[in-house]
Amino acid sequence: MNSLYLLRHAKAESQHEGGDAERKLSEAGRRGAKTISAAIAEARISPELVLCSESARTRETLEAVLPAFKTAPQIAYEEALYLADAKSLLARLRHVSEIARGVMLVGHNPGLHELAALLSDRKDGPLMARLAQGFPTSALARFDLARPWPELEPGAAHLRALFILK
Repeated sequence: MNSLYLLRHAKAESQHEGGDAERKLSEAGRRGAKTISAAIAEARISPELVLCSESARTRETLEAVLPAFKTAPQIAYEEALYLADAKSLLARLRHVSEIARGVMLVGHNPGLHELAALLSDRKDGPLMARLAQGFPTSALARFDLARPWPELEPGAAHLRALFILK
């Protein structure tokens, strides 16, 4: 069984002179990234592959959570993940090597939130009710996948856990 982790970047500055992609984490974002890193360590999450948007805020979020992994993952920073929609993210995940058992996608809303809802095999229950309320910064969703990456499709993943900071 494969595992998919969707991690939304931590809270970013409201503006940056270099544009949206260059916005860095705010002080609250750095605290949020540390908090979600602790949750990752406690849950013993350690993906083999991390796909990360090239934006400054996603890179900083990943940098903050990397020490929580038991083993260092392979990391791919990809421009196409920046503000990607759910359909594009799903297409990217279908190209993950079948060797990878655990994959973390570090990205942005609304794409991550839409992808989480799209992949879930259930549309009700307590986790889906929480997900329906939003996917805020530093949120992490964990899915179990019974199918290989190339066969990933809507409704083919089980939402196992949802970490949302208060």
